[in-house]
Amino acid sequence: MPLPWLDPDNDEQPFPHPERALREPDGLLAAGGSLSPRRLLRAYRRGIFPWYSPGQPILWWSPDPRLILLPEALRISRSLRKTLRRAVFKVSADCAFEAVISACAAPRAVPGTWITADMHRAYMRLHRLGHAHSIETWQDGELVGGLYGVAVGRVFYGESMFSRVDDASKVALALLAAQLRRWSFAVIDCQVRTEHLLRLGAVEIPRATFLSLLERYCPLPGQEGAWQLDPDLLAELQLVQTAAG
Repeated sequence: MPLPWLDPDNDEQPFPHPERALREPDGLLAAGGSLSPRRLLRAYRRGIFPWYSPGQPILWWSPDPRLILLPEALRISRSLRKTLRRAVFKVSADCAFEAVISACAAPRAVPGTWITADMHRAYMRLHRLGHAHSIETWQDGELVGGLYGVAVGRVFYGESMFSRVDDASKVALALLAAQLRRWSFAVIDCQVRTEHLLRLGAVEIPRATFLSLLERYCPLPGQEGAWQLDPDLLAELQLVQTAAG
């Protein structure tokens, strides 16, 4: 089956149905198009995301199965519990989005973390429009970890995370999950399987099930504009984790 190509000048052009995605490589659905905010948001609502390397056309993916994390199902390890109780990090939201995405794009020994210059600019536009968000972890005034993603309705599509200090990105994820629970978000999309995320409580589900979740939760009112974490969020997590032992 030939790979469908999208017109870069027509953001209204529909994506192929995710069921048409190729199995090898798993989930490749289409190529071309643009990274305009309108096209990106339409893609996310349909369970499709861009991922490609420098020198390649824009490639659009919808893998099966899909890795997700329910905000209430985040698994807190014993060592992370200790880190939360010690409060060694300050955590914020949408205070350093560009620094977070730049850190996520830095070359590392982890596959799938490269973010092209065009992708960087595209997600900066989404951030300025209030759709893309970051969680930042600070230590002694220095950014040491964080994550970013896109929110549509009550679904958060996680894109990438980084850590320069042990547990820094895990703390960011823990605060994100706790805040999303308060906002009645249903799911954090993790895209594809990684052992790291499986250890944190993520699970694989069929693509059809994932698309059903999007149909239910993307149309609901979400959190528009810049995000702020509730000031008592870390204290609540510390109490919960202390009770958990």
